[in-house]
Amino acid sequence: VQLQASGGGPVQAGGSLRLSCLLSGRSFTMYAVGWFRQALGKEREFVAGINWSGGSKNYADSVKGRFTISRENAKNTVYLQMNSLKSEDTAVYYCASRPMMVRVESSEYVYWGQGTQVTVSS
Repeated sequence: VQLQASGGGPVQAGGSLRLSCLLSGRSFTMYAVGWFRQALGKEREFVAGINWSGGSKNYADSVKGRFTISRENAKNTVYLQMNSLKSEDTAVYYCASRPMMVRVESSEYVYWGQGTQVTVSS
């Protein structure tokens, strides 16, 4: 499975961005996808995840109510809609996949994309 994350960039605080994660190589519908982020000097952390069917979604407390994860199986793509962005959301965002169900631990994910930088200025 190959993953390609895109959609990052600079944005002002309070603004919005939509990240995309395109999966290829195997049956997309068999995989859960998680979004993680890593700020400079910090450990990678779970942001949001969606299970294989899209029926179960998980969010980190820090992004609940601001970020929304969704998937469009016809396009083999998972989205992360990020609204009301804050400076503390600045990080490299990675998408990752694993079979079926979401996990919050990065070690549980098998496949990783290359990351996309999100920079929020105040």
